[in-house]
Amino acid sequence: MSGLGSGAGAGTTPLPHRSVSNIRSPHTSGNTNPSTPSSSSRPVPSSTFASPSSLRAEEDLLILELGSRKLQIGFAGDACPRGTVWFTPSQLRRVGDFRDWSSESKTNVDWKTRKVTGEKWWTRDHELWEYDVREVDLGLIGDKVEKALREALTKYMLIDSRPRRMACVLPSGLPLPMLSAVLDSLFTRFQPPTISLLSSPVALTVGAGVRSSLIVDLGWRETVVTSVYEFREVNTNRSVRGGRWLVEQTHKLLAKHLPENQKKKEGTTTQDTGDYYLSFEECNDIATRMVWCKAHLSSPKAPKSKAGLPTLHEQDESDPSEAESPIEPSKMVKIPLQSCRSPTTIELPWEALAEPSENTFFDSQYSESSFDDHELPLPLLVYRSLLQLPLDVRALCMSRIIFTGGCANVLGLRGRIFGEVSKLVEERGWDGVIGKGADQMRANPKLKGKKGSRAAVGGPTGVASLSDAGGGQEQDGVWHDAANTAHDACPVEEQLARGQDKTPRVQGKMRAIESLGAWSGASLIAHLKAAPVSTIEREAWLQYGAAGASKPSEVDQKSAARQSLGAGGLMRGAAGNNSWTLGVWGVN
Repeated sequence: MSGLGSGAGAGTTPLPHRSVSNIRSPHTSGNTNPSTPSSSSRPVPSSTFASPSSLRAEEDLLILELGSRKLQIGFAGDACPRGTVWFTPSQLRRVGDFRDWSSESKTNVDWKTRKVTGEKWWTRDHELWEYDVREVDLGLIGDKVEKALREALTKYMLIDSRPRRMACVLPSGLPLPMLSAVLDSLFTRFQPPTISLLSSPVALTVGAGVRSSLIVDLGWRETVVTSVYEFREVNTNRSVRGGRWLVEQTHKLLAKHLPENQKKKEGTTTQDTGDYYLSFEECNDIATRMVWCKAHLSSPKAPKSKAGLPTLHEQDESDPSEAESPIEPSKMVKIPLQSCRSPTTIELPWEALAEPSENTFFDSQYSESSFDDHELPLPLLVYRSLLQLPLDVRALCMSRIIFTGGCANVLGLRGRIFGEVSKLVEERGWDGVIGKGADQMRANPKLKGKKGSRAAVGGPTGVASLSDAGGGQEQDGVWHDAANTAHDACPVEEQLARGQDKTPRVQGKMRAIESLGAWSGASLIAHLKAAPVSTIEREAWLQYGAAGASKPSEVDQKSAARQSLGAGGLMRGAAGNNSWTLGVWGVN
């Protein structure tokens, strides 16, 4: 059977429908080049491009801005953050705690049953950190950052927790233990390959579109005045007057107008609740929406006539319509309160709502000598910050004052600070010596006459004019005055001047400008591919921690150039070096 089969197949031709060549291509006689070209085979996509989400995860850069009370997050290159997560007591609750949906949470009664521990229990659960690290649980700070970031990724960013590069915008005065707690939480729980650190004052300066500025950060815990010159922080001054103090002053104002029966609590004493009769949430809401600031006392009024006494117009005293109207009483405001012993409504004058900001930021009823260096009023703090700067730096910074922070939204506060600083500059000038003796020396006419007589002398002693001394040169009978000879045009200098901006810079006068914010400035820096102040790799941090950072004295000064947004980035020495630093946070 096998022999017959093999012999028959060898002697006969294969059938057409069983030919492999006929199946792959049509049967053509004598035509080796078909009219229809065959399509080329497409390459199979690699595993890198199989999942678009993995490719985007490698390219995306998350910008995080951490403040005392909130976290802002978004992608690099965006104009504004995608979402904001506030640090509240609800983040400290465990799974299965449904107090948010109970009737007590709507009336803010839950704060009364909270256990009182420490002096700052009223505001402790509403903030991320406290600069006094002696009483701070660093592990709790890392847990808060993790929970807030996971909520932001799932609620606002709509992405998973895949490892992505991050850039953190942090205050330049953040203590090193808190920075280590934040970086430990990010590296161990989100596993980003690198984390870049950016300073908030520098990011605010970039967000305003300038290179030098004076940042007045009216923050939660304190007010920080930072001078930035050519994207470098050159001076910093602080005051404890901030948003927390404003909320406490608002609570004092509301408690003063509360009835006595609302101040007593059933089964508790004033020592148990720390003399707090209202919840933090309600006082913070009133301080945000209703507290305002009075205008500057020396605001411009109608100019007085210098020609003499003003003209007195005659009027009929018997006509009541033309009589002077009495002083209008202050407008009364009704504020409903829900967090006290029982819901009530208090009534207080509208002008009384300006007292919290007046007592928090100014304290005009006290003299300057009664304040310590850490509690200076804000106008005096800004003035002394400008006074400590060099002349050229001060000329640029005073024309680029930026107000930022949560308290900057208080109605009239920025104008009041700017007006009082301008008044101090007009009265005192830039002389740091004040007092009666200094005022008498400035007003002494004899000293002014001596200065004027010295200035009236026609030049320094022993210097004669060129014409008297024969300083010129005479060649071929022609007198040549080298001092007044016009310079020849240089073609190289003309070409360099074509690309320069010839617009004169504004300097030497008081001016306030606006900024898009620290987050927007950091997003712009990352979008321009500028190297940050510090870049930390995950492997290096997990192996060495903060101890692996190089000290400022160990950095090569030749390779570390000045911070600039030019082709070399914000810090040219940051890239290309094996050693890494913590920037301004490494010296705190």
